[in-house]
Amino acid sequence: MEPRFHLFDSPTAAKVAKRFYNVSLPLEQSTLPKALRELVALRVGQINGCGFCVDIHGTEAAAAGETAARLNLVAVWSHSTVFTEAERAALALAEEGTRLGDHGVSDATWAAVREHYDDDQVGALVCLVALINAATRMNVIVQNPGGSYEPGMFASLAN
Repeated sequence: MEPRFHLFDSPTAAKVAKRFYNVSLPLEQSTLPKALRELVALRVGQINGCGFCVDIHGTEAAAAGETAARLNLVAVWSHSTVFTEAERAALALAEEGTRLGDHGVSDATWAAVREHYDDDQVGALVCLVALINAATRMNVIVQNPGGSYEPGMFASLAN
């Protein structure tokens, strides 16, 4: 499968993509664990049907120590026993924050997130869900396929 369009072939889109990556760098410095960030991003990629994002975040989650069982169960996290209550709250926020048109983020989900995460982590989760949703949409629009990602592949985009 070839993408419809390579975003880096457009000078404007390439500049936006580089800045977009750099906007996400503070998330790497947050106290939100990398494995959790990758699970949340993976779930958003699954919901939005982004093979490229599923490849990236599944690969990065595995590199961060996630097990095959947990990676396989992210798509059905609410019907599995391998995620903590805190992880379940973050995954619920990812789902509801991705499917805003359905009913928005419920009060119950928000309360669970607030119970398990401090203010900085909540801010990081909200930004992560918003950013990965934007990324998945760009990649789905151009039909960017998954299957060739290597951990750390985008580090050269920093600044």
